[in-house]
This record gives sequence, C-alpha cells and structure tokens, in this order.
Amino acid sequence: MIRQALLALGLVALGGCALKSDVTKVQLQVDELRELEDRRDAERTRQLAEIVRLQQALLDSLQSTRAAVTQLRGDAANDLYSVQQQLRQMQELTGQSQRRISELRTQIERQDVVPAPMPGDTTAPAAVPGAPSADQIYQTSLGQLRAGSAGTARTGFRELLRAHPTSDKVPDALYHIGQSFATENADSALAYYERVIREYPTSPRSASALYHVGLTRERAGDRAAARTAYERVVSSYPDSDEAQLARDRLDALGS
Repeated sequence: MIRQALLALGLVALGGCALKSDVTKVQLQVDELRELEDRRDAERTRQLAEIVRLQQALLDSLQSTRAAVTQLRGDAANDLYSVQQQLRQMQELTGQSQRRISELRTQIERQDVVPAPMPGDTTAPAAVPGAPSADQIYQTSLGQLRAGSAGTARTGFRELLRAHPTSDKVPDALYHIGQSFATENADSALAYYERVIREYPTSPRSASALYHVGLTRERAGDRAAARTAYERVVSSYPDSDEAQLARDRLDALGS
C-alpha cells in the first residue's frame, strides 16, 4: 500500500498537475500507511515472541514431566524391591515360627506324662496360695475349646493335669485334650481317649472316649476297629447315651 501511495505521488509530480494540497494529502496517507505497517510489524514480532515463549515453556514442561516420570519409575522400582524383600523376610520368619511351634509341640507331647495316683494314695499336692482351682482351670479351658481355640484349651487342660493330678476333673481334661486333636491329629486324639479308657474306666467320660475311638477309626476307614469300639461301648456301658449312639453306628456299618 505504501508503494502504491508513493507511486501515485510520483505520478502526480511527474504530471505537473499536482497541487500543493494534493501532495500534502498523499504524504499524510503515506505516513499513516507506514505507521500502520509499523504497528503490524510490531504486533507480528510480539506474536512471534509469544509463540517462541510458549514453545519453550512447553519444552520445559515436557522435560520436567519426563524427569518426574523417570523419578517415579525409579521410586516405584525401589518400592517394589523393598516390598519383595519384606515379603521374603516375613516368609522366612513365618517358616521359623512354624518350625518353632512344631518343635515346642513335640516337646510338650513328649513331656505330657501325668502319672496316675498309686492305689490307696490319697495325698494331694500342696495347694499354691492364690493358684486357680481344678474347676476354674477346667471351665476356662473348656470355654476356650468351645470358642475354637484348641491350642489354648490344650494348654489349660495340661496345666490342670500338672497342678491337680488327683482331681476328679482329670479324666474330663484328658478327654477334652483328645477332642482338641480330633480335627488336627487323629493319633494324638486316640492316645488321649485310650488314656481315659485305660486309667479311668469307671468315669462317665470313659464311655464317651470309647465311642470317639470308634468314630475316629471309622473316619480313618478302619471299619473293623470301629465296630469293635462300638461293641465295647454297648457291652461295657449299656445304659449310657453313647451306647445308643454306638448301636446306631453299628446298624449303619452293617454286617
């Protein structure tokens, strides 16, 4: 546009017909156009600078994001490794605990021998002041067994056997220790049932213990041994509740 205005001005001058006012007018238009062009150039320069600034900011942001992602990956990898190490340590500790529990259980089984009182020996061990009675230990342990804490119950019953070996609760404690093993260790359960039958044949628990011997043998698939136990219940304790249960099991076993 400026070029056009200058060209027009030149033509007017060359034509020799231009008036002074026309030249002035054209000069003003040229100046306005030049000022407009300068403003446009300045605006374009400003816009280009803003674009460059935004591009640089975007690049900086991308670099920061990339660095953050890299750091996050590193932290995640470190955290994962730490968790894996902790899991390994927990597994090792769990294995050690299980082995220790097994060792302690074996030691307890080996040491759990309560001698039966000698015939005519009515001497009871001296009571420790403040120590729980046989009934207290028995009721607490029975509550633990009924609540599903078989191991805690066994500990209590064994303490009864140790502290009160002549108590009338001894056959009950032996029987319930057998019960606590019923779903864990059939051989241990049978061992305690047999102790009740052998050492306390006149105790009401003897019929229950003998009946559970039959149940344990039956679950193990030894039908002959189970039948023998049930028949002993019927013949030795014919009036007991267990005798009727044993008859039912004999009918179920058949001939």
